[in-house]
Amino acid sequence: MYNVLIIEDNKDINLMIAESLKNEGYRVNSCFNGADGMQEAKRNVYDLILLDIMLPYYSGDEILREIRANSDTPVIIISSKNIIGTKIDFLKLGADDYITKPMDLGEVSARISTNLRRSNKIISVLTYKDLELDIQHKTVMLGREEINLTAKEYSILKLLMQNPGKVFSKINIFESLWDEEYVGDDNAVKTHMSNLRNKLKDFNPNEEYIETVWGLGYRLYKL
Repeated sequence: MYNVLIIEDNKDINLMIAESLKNEGYRVNSCFNGADGMQEAKRNVYDLILLDIMLPYYSGDEILREIRANSDTPVIIISSKNIIGTKIDFLKLGADDYITKPMDLGEVSARISTNLRRSNKIISVLTYKDLELDIQHKTVMLGREEINLTAKEYSILKLLMQNPGKVFSKINIFESLWDEEYVGDDNAVKTHMSNLRNKLKDFNPNEEYIETVWGLGYRLYKL
């Protein structure tokens, strides 16, 4: 199931899109201003983001820049501005697509499906230092050797490699990978993270891969 974030200040449009996508099987979260949208995009991982341009507190271009500084998550702009120059500006900033209001829900669904499909095809192999994670075959190679990871260890590593430089708290990781609400017990995340680190160290004791940012969470060591 794909996670979609909608950042749109028009409540009727936001909820209309959200309901339509939920009916198609997407997991959807809605934000109604730029500040909440910026925070949510930083805090959690989404497969795709629908982003309005004119928003309270933070504008769409500010949010897009922040997203692109940390991830390659597909972003579709939704805007009433049907101006070629505006479209070009946002595509240059890193937007993947642009939909003009008023919009047809069928078109929105089709654009989302196309961008998700394109994203999954383009990013099929992730690399970091001497690590190579193959999304299609769900394998992890360190150098020329394959590492045998559990499903959760693989998912944690994939999450970090898909978002280099981004810090994930234990709550972020739990809610992203366990598909349930965090209730305050971080032992599950700590145990899987420890096992993953130990396996990486066994294969290459001379290299550091996952960094603990004290008081915040985990991320890949910056290259």
